[in-house]
Amino acid sequence: MPWYLYLALKQLFPTGRKFPFFTAISVVSVTLGVALLIVVLGVMGGFNFQIRRMMVDTEGEIQIKARGLIGDYRDAVKKVEAVPGVAGATPYALGMLMVQYQNKPAFPGMRGLDLASVGRVVSLQRFIVSGSLDDLDDDSVILSDGLADALGVPVGATVDIYTPLMLARQGSEVILPRRARVVGVLRVGHQQLDSSTVYCTLRLAQDLYGLDHGVHGLNVRIQPGQREDDVVARIDAVLPPGVQAFSWMDSFADFLWVLRLEKNMMLFVLLFVVLVAAFLTMSLLLVLVLKKTREIGLLGALGASRRQIALCFCLQGVGVGVVGTLGGLGLGFLVLHFRNDLVHLLTRFTGSQEIMTKFYQFSELPAHTDSRDLAVIVVSALLLSTLAGVIPAVIAARLKPVEALRSE
Repeated sequence: MPWYLYLALKQLFPTGRKFPFFTAISVVSVTLGVALLIVVLGVMGGFNFQIRRMMVDTEGEIQIKARGLIGDYRDAVKKVEAVPGVAGATPYALGMLMVQYQNKPAFPGMRGLDLASVGRVVSLQRFIVSGSLDDLDDDSVILSDGLADALGVPVGATVDIYTPLMLARQGSEVILPRRARVVGVLRVGHQQLDSSTVYCTLRLAQDLYGLDHGVHGLNVRIQPGQREDDVVARIDAVLPPGVQAFSWMDSFADFLWVLRLEKNMMLFVLLFVVLVAAFLTMSLLLVLVLKKTREIGLLGALGASRRQIALCFCLQGVGVGVVGTLGGLGLGFLVLHFRNDLVHLLTRFTGSQEIMTKFYQFSELPAHTDSRDLAVIVVSALLLSTLAGVIPAVIAARLKPVEALRSE
């Protein structure tokens, strides 16, 4: 081991003595800065990751939409499933309903599913918390758990369903609702979907909205390893005019752009925390240079070159950066692991759990750390810590041995 590296480590972590105050303050400041970056970027990345997971799990990676209705959806499904890279396609119908149970109304969204093909695209069965998807037929529905709780509907009960089509026909007619049995309760993990969604068969949705044999679109699952944009381009090539494919990123383009902007701004702002820690390290190293002026002169007198003296102090900045970064990674991932416990504890005291769920749409705080974000954090922390040791190192290297030895 080179003597200047050994001396740098001994000054940072001396043996047989208490942990030096200079090292403790420098390491803690870098640790807190890195941990803050890990936590904030992990949570921001978690929202992006959670949205993608929710979209893919409930609708597939690609949606096909038309300006109006897709009339011959069976032919469209065959064409799409023949496209290279497509694992499966299923039609869907959307709409708004009024659901009533024991004179208590709610106004959820409706999703009509083709039971014969939905399993090739989404696995809704794993989100069922009560009942079974296999029991769904043209005279039954599955409710999201928030809607079931709001109405107080148990599995096996019967609800009344009204649609705008019924209101359009009223005139002198008596409005008779469509009665449907509740055969299941479903929870996805997204507040909006879980609070107000009714799942029914495609035939029931077509009947409720007078769609005949038409559908509003297709959900598509792609094969693993395929790029979504490439598959979208191949699908568009076989679709008729007026019908177009969109990836999940296209469907949520505005929201994802806002998330990326917030994430980049957070990274830019929080890097100043690490920069402040680097300035603190530089200040303490400068103090150390002034305190050890005579020792630096002695090293020069013994034959140490300016480069070696500079490396002795520059490596101290590197050491602070390495230890602080490792500590920050550990602390940051520890906080992310217990993030929901901490959030629940905080919201319990402030009474803001319902507000967080209402505005952020997730019942749990998501987290996902991207490898590129992690690389930016580590490289930035190490680079700034290294630069923090450069100025003190240059000052120490420029000291002349004779003048340094005369220093009081």
